[in-house]
Amino acid sequence: MVSLPVLEAFLRRHKTIGLDSNLLIYFIEGHPDYYIVAKKIFESIETGRNIGICSTLSLLEVLVQPYRKDDEEMVNEFYSLLATYPHLSWIELSVDIADLGARLRAKYQIKTPDAILLATSIYTGASGFIGNDLRLEKVKELEIFVLA
Repeated sequence: MVSLPVLEAFLRRHKTIGLDSNLLIYFIEGHPDYYIVAKKIFESIETGRNIGICSTLSLLEVLVQPYRKDDEEMVNEFYSLLATYPHLSWIELSVDIADLGARLRAKYQIKTPDAILLATSIYTGASGFIGNDLRLEKVKELEIFVLA
């Protein structure tokens, strides 16, 4: 598990940060292992110290479980929090992002969803990306911060 001082240093180095979908889930669902770290990140975004970048692909990923459970209340909670969260930008997949994602996927042999999230972050000018997949550390276009 990552230490909060290490996370703080990362957040100071990067004004604009890309967020992996799992980070949103950890925060919204209060994950027992990752909520404190996710909360710290989202507090930094809420205050404007950092700008958070999310692909709309992440919205698809976070809504799967509530829809699978037929839990409209949770779907609405996700939408109301995520759509209005201060300093959190939602970026749609574009031709330019798709092209950059394909280049990343070819270069690093990463999965398509990861390539889209990383390409979205790079395209929008993020210099850091936070996730929880060690395989993403091989991507050199951003500083990758892995939670565990």
